[in-house]
Amino acid sequence: MNSPTGSKPATPATPLPDHVVSIHIAVPVQRVWDEITKTGKIQRALYNTVLESELKPGSRLRYYSPDRKRVFIVGEVVAVEPPRKFSHTYMFTTSVSPFTLVTWELQEEAGGCRVTITHSGWTTAHKAPEKVAAGWREILGLLKHELETGDLPTRTKIMYAMYGAFMFMMPKSTTTEHVDKQGW
Repeated sequence: MNSPTGSKPATPATPLPDHVVSIHIAVPVQRVWDEITKTGKIQRALYNTVLESELKPGSRLRYYSPDRKRVFIVGEVVAVEPPRKFSHTYMFTTSVSPFTLVTWELQEEAGGCRVTITHSGWTTAHKAPEKVAAGWREILGLLKHELETGDLPTRTKIMYAMYGAFMFMMPKSTTTEHVDKQGW
């Protein structure tokens, strides 16, 4: 059956499984909490981005480039329960698609804490959600490395330097001006 405009109706999006990744980090829960909710300063494990948000439910959330000329992730804070749970909606500005939900859960365990990220709300309307799951695994590995050693691997530092050098090649949709115009 065709719609009134003569085109076929859109196929409804089919739900996809959540991404759940978890890691043990040998530091107290509070150190992890402080790092993942740090605002206004570079979060090296989160791809060298700067989180800006009031960290209150309903407040806007953005992950910027260090110079704040680019915005990579936009969303809204859903829950903040220090130092156990941080949840927010999530959308990449590079490929506009429906918002998903990211939930960080921190749990004390022997010798440190368990960090679990659940990224939910995926559907067939999203492009390459499996790449995001791989990104979360990498982020948790970097977070562990940084919090346990105080540094990042050399290859990561080189990768970040390359990102910075080629930032001008990022899609226009990532510019702060574009994101502001979209009201994200």
